[in-house]
Amino acid sequence: MRWKIGALFGAIVVAGAVYWWQLADNEQAAAASLVLYGNIDIREVRLAFNGNEHVSEILVDEGDRVEANQLLARLHSEQLQAAWERASADVAALEAEAHAAALSYQRIKTMAARKLASVEEADEAEGKSRAAAARVAAAQAVVKESWQALEDAELFAPVDGVIRERIVEPGDFVTPQTPVLTLTLLNPVWVRTYLPEMYLGKIKPGAVASITTDSFPDKVYTGWVGSISPTAEFTPKNVETPDLRTRLVYQVRVFACNPQFELRLGMPATVSIDLDQATGPNARPEERCAETDAR
Repeated sequence: MRWKIGALFGAIVVAGAVYWWQLADNEQAAAASLVLYGNIDIREVRLAFNGNEHVSEILVDEGDRVEANQLLARLHSEQLQAAWERASADVAALEAEAHAAALSYQRIKTMAARKLASVEEADEAEGKSRAAAARVAAAQAVVKESWQALEDAELFAPVDGVIRERIVEPGDFVTPQTPVLTLTLLNPVWVRTYLPEMYLGKIKPGAVASITTDSFPDKVYTGWVGSISPTAEFTPKNVETPDLRTRLVYQVRVFACNPQFELRLGMPATVSIDLDQATGPNARPEERCAETDAR
């Protein structure tokens, strides 16, 4: 009977040792990685015309994918076209006057050299010629300005992106302060997350990260730590972990490669960072993602 009790006691000791060994091993593995929660963030551009006029047409809708330099919208340009034509006609007339004034000056200058005209007459002719040339230059500036106004009647996409919001419609009067469209950029894409102070010294910019989302649970996106805020703040209310909401944390930007454009603004994301890794170079997002795609 005693040997049975001893064997049972020994089995309990061994099982306990195995349990604590596994627990310590799991804690060590957990300590070697850091999991952060956040949301996808993408830059946006609010596009506006560089002129004051009524909108003629909007050529894109919300959700449309656009390319850099693609025409997005137009203003009514009838008055702008007429102003440019008037300015061009003024230049032609003033150039004719300037040409005549220059010929007159050359003729009087020659006559003055032969003592057939006075020096005062030559000086007066020169002044008229210079004034006519100045009027031509001023008129040419008006032509250039009116042509620029014509060009500003068209709104082009500055970069590749997706139209998120169509703010005005044809017939609306706009100024340079009136947003017309909101354009969401395709790159860079990053996760805005928050780091507790206890981990502040354990990760650095350039550290490789793995990013997952609920929308695509079977897909892992390559990422890396882009920046860590130099100042602490209280955790925002939208952070999903209740134990962090009353702590001071540091905002972290974790860039993500998004080759299929599946990551969208505001999407919840989980970031995993290996704390034992060697920190790599903190390259620009497009360079880092290009390297990843090449592999």
